[in-house]
Amino acid sequence: MSALDKHTWNKIIAGLPGAHILQTWEWGQVKKRFGWQTLPRVWHDHEGNVAAAALILTRVISLGRFSTPWRVMYIPRGPLLTDWSDAELREQVFSELRTLARKNNVIFIKIDPEVVMGRGESGVKDPAAGEVIADLKGAGWVFSPEQVQFRNTMIIELTRPLEELLGGMKQKTRYNVRLATRRGVQVRLGKTSDLDLLFQMYAETSLRDGFTIRNKNYYHVVWSEFIEAGMAEPLIAEVEGEEVAGVIIFRFAHRAWYLYGMSKRIHREKMPNYLLQWEAIKRAKDASCAVYDLWGAPDDFIEGDNLWGVYRFKQGLGAEVVRFIGAWDLPVNPVVYRLYTQMVPRLLSLMRRRGKGQIQGSIQAG
Repeated sequence: MSALDKHTWNKIIAGLPGAHILQTWEWGQVKKRFGWQTLPRVWHDHEGNVAAAALILTRVISLGRFSTPWRVMYIPRGPLLTDWSDAELREQVFSELRTLARKNNVIFIKIDPEVVMGRGESGVKDPAAGEVIADLKGAGWVFSPEQVQFRNTMIIELTRPLEELLGGMKQKTRYNVRLATRRGVQVRLGKTSDLDLLFQMYAETSLRDGFTIRNKNYYHVVWSEFIEAGMAEPLIAEVEGEEVAGVIIFRFAHRAWYLYGMSKRIHREKMPNYLLQWEAIKRAKDASCAVYDLWGAPDDFIEGDNLWGVYRFKQGLGAEVVRFIGAWDLPVNPVVYRLYTQMVPRLLSLMRRRGKGQIQGSIQAG
């Protein structure tokens, strides 16, 4: 990553508000394995202090008859700014990103920073977020048709004592946590040798719940990179010695993220997923995390939303909805950008159909 090493980079971003696991050096290393390059950038104020930073991912793409080697840029959960209300700093970062994109023959650059639009289910917008959106629109950015990450999430503040965290859960959730213990569910710490097992459970979960996942190699790379760096840990629930569910929890800069969860059909009545979450909360708190991010909430809080069941589960844990401004694109080349946005939905649909067949095959092979 240029002249920066992982310790320097991670220290820089850990000191910025909203420091995210997807902005770490390790995430850049993972993406390099799958065709991306990293362009880390740091902005300083007039006194030489870090004012902003961004781990920029870039890759070459093919657009058929176009012979030009076009690129796309993406800043996952970034850029990170010391103060998003600082209009001068916003303008500096946006301007330099545009210049960098033009120099690299980029079709568009995508950002999805964790600029909070509001908390709770209501549509009330934070005035500061409104200023950021107005600046983006004024600089030519458009709300992205491709929201790579979840636009909204749910968090649990871990600064309270454990008894208050348990008390903050819905009554039924507390009951299920205790029920799992009474029915013999035990949770153990996983290791890299459990990755095949975890993927098999994850593949089964994706088919059962109707969401698309990537191939096994991708998850092996992601999970092992962060586990070996001491920034992630699997937790596995067992019933009578048989693995029935798991989660992988990531940690960085006093935050924890529940990015992956998986389970089998068997023993679901014993509520292993509830006990797993309670253990994840306790371990995150023991690791001095102040926030537990449950990663993902509906865009629209209506019962017909695909994430409604997941939302109610997380709500039961005492989590609060946090709504962000979402992903925004800067079309550096508007004509090619329109072509790209027309091609991507068809390509993703094809990949989903192909991926589902591969996942079904992997389960049968297992």
